[in-house]
Amino acid sequence: MENERALWGIDVGGTKVEAVVLDPANNQVLHRRRVPTEADGGYEHIVGQIGKLVQEMEVAAGTPRPERIGIGTPGTFDPSTGLHKNSNTTCLNGRPFVADLSAALESQLVAANDANCFALAEATLGAARGFPTVFGVIMGTGVGGGLVVNGQVLNGGQGIAGEWGHNVTDPSGELTYSGRRGVVETVLSGPALERFYHACTGRERKLPEIIALSDDGDLAAIQTRYRLLEFFGRAIAVVVNIFDPHAIVLGGGVSNLDCLYTDGPKEVAKHVFNPTFSTPILRAEHGDSAGVLGAAMLTA
Repeated sequence: MENERALWGIDVGGTKVEAVVLDPANNQVLHRRRVPTEADGGYEHIVGQIGKLVQEMEVAAGTPRPERIGIGTPGTFDPSTGLHKNSNTTCLNGRPFVADLSAALESQLVAANDANCFALAEATLGAARGFPTVFGVIMGTGVGGGLVVNGQVLNGGQGIAGEWGHNVTDPSGELTYSGRRGVVETVLSGPALERFYHACTGRERKLPEIIALSDDGDLAAIQTRYRLLEFFGRAIAVVVNIFDPHAIVLGGGVSNLDCLYTDGPKEVAKHVFNPTFSTPILRAEHGDSAGVLGAAMLTA
């Protein structure tokens, strides 16, 4: 395969940076590597780690890096300034991360938020392939989302399209790192639900165990499950009423809970502006791999 036809993608995470090379003929992974992000080392160190990873990929692939590389990042860059924003890897914020990295790699970067990359991977290669419009949801230690229309990421005028995790859903709720109170992320993330159970009982439990306890009659676990489903229904309904996707696909650790697929649609139906709710809510197929696969697909 000629190098210019290969699709290269990079996924920048809080703990690791992963890269992949895809064969565009069949979307098969040809090469894959990862290095630790080591975000504590600061901005320049992260740029250096990504450069190291790309060099390793060149050796593994036996070809030089392509002219265009897709990259998924925590947070996003502001189209009006080129500066990074909204990243929980805070040393990236306010810096021209994409421009600096492009210069360091001597390649053009096609960048998108990591949740957008997840959505793109599932819309083109995963559970939601074949649907013209897709809302991809990440529910894990944080909550994010991305919108895909006809196989293309919808970034929006300010680069924040799909960021449902930062819509206010419970004004009395916790503060997030961005200084906003009671956003979806502070209610529906795994740690937030675990903190809710702990506040009720004084006991530390992981979310899957809490949900299992709800089946055994544990009152606080039942309340936690109800909180999850109630706010999931409200929060997803807002997106459905505005965007009305043909499919919704869930990823992240919280998405492994079966109740989101059995009971979640009934909760969404209570709040959508339609007599029925028939949008399929799908379980992601690519798990942790979706981000880097979606990054590669940005250059397809």
